[in-house]
Amino acid sequence: MPLSTKPIALEDRLIFALDTPGADAARSLAATLGDSVTFYKLGLELFMAGGYFELVDELAAQGKKIFVDLKFFDVPATVGRAVRRLQGRGVTCCSVHGNDGILEAACANKGGVKVLAVTVLTSLDRGDLDDLGFACDPARLVLSRARRALEIGCDGVVSSGLEVPALRENLDHRLVVVTPGIRPVENRPADDQKRTVDARQAFLNGADHIVVGRPIRDAPDPRAAALAMQKTIADVFAGGEQDRRAGR
Repeated sequence: MPLSTKPIALEDRLIFALDTPGADAARSLAATLGDSVTFYKLGLELFMAGGYFELVDELAAQGKKIFVDLKFFDVPATVGRAVRRLQGRGVTCCSVHGNDGILEAACANKGGVKVLAVTVLTSLDRGDLDDLGFACDPARLVLSRARRALEIGCDGVVSSGLEVPALRENLDHRLVVVTPGIRPVENRPADDQKRTVDARQAFLNGADHIVVGRPIRDAPDPRAAALAMQKTIADVFAGGEQDRRAGR
């Protein structure tokens, strides 16, 4: 499986999940990380804590890229208006979770913001999908949802690294694939992420970006952990370039 060849700066391939109890903690962590992180994901917990868009504006003013990960899911007209409110704020992309009508409304109002369709959450496995009434395995559902998202006009998808090879084999390579649930080792039983890969494997499978949260945030030295992850990414792509030049 070839590595992503999209013109993405190496340092931007890492998206850090800025999941903290509040905006002040997020600012402190971002200051600690400094230039080791250039791309931030801001999710639901931070949104509910208050000060979300003030933080978006501050990070954008620092030149950071921002992934608004609120997984918009509502009446299509409401989702469309919500996505439209992101324009002009320096937001790079946002996540949308829903059917064709919801995705169509988001795409019609995205402006310069990329719309990423959520396929199947990395916290769900086959048993969870059975509970939800989806009579198929995660891989088939991810591919089906990604195909529809591409046809509708979404810029990319959020997908477990396990399903990325099938996406690259069956869909247009223009589709941006963002892979969350990155874990450096096998998950602990208490971890809520189930369908995971490590950073190296995610990129070898064809991912464009990875989203990393706890392995960096909970490390004794978050900046050192982020720099180590950036080195892993650089090494993977350096190896891929060497393979291409050698004709492998």
